[in-house]
Amino acid sequence: MKFVNAIIKPFKLDDVREALSEIGVKGLTVTETRGFGRQKGHTELYRGAEYVVDFLPKLKIEVAIEDNQLESVIEAISKSANTGKFGDGKIFVFDLEQVVRVRTGETGPAAI
Repeated sequence: MKFVNAIIKPFKLDDVREALSEIGVKGLTVTETRGFGRQKGHTELYRGAEYVVDFLPKLKIEVAIEDNQLESVIEAISKSANTGKFGDGKIFVFDLEQVVRVRTGETGPAAI
């Protein structure tokens, strides 16, 4: 099993969710977060004063999947979150040792 974390731009959430649903991903978790990468934030003007926004709004998507879904999940997220500009995000993949469904006690892939 694999655990996929993807950091994306907030306005791409619906596109990513639809793309994952189309390939059979049953559930995901979304967290609002802030961060920066190579773009290092940006400058904004507010009531005549200029200030630097170091941390930009992002969304973190977490998905637990079976090993055979990995390539299609990466492709779905990459294509649907892509704008071609800095800050499109990153995808991180981790090995997932165990999953337990709290309600039923199911474990492993059956719990996903």
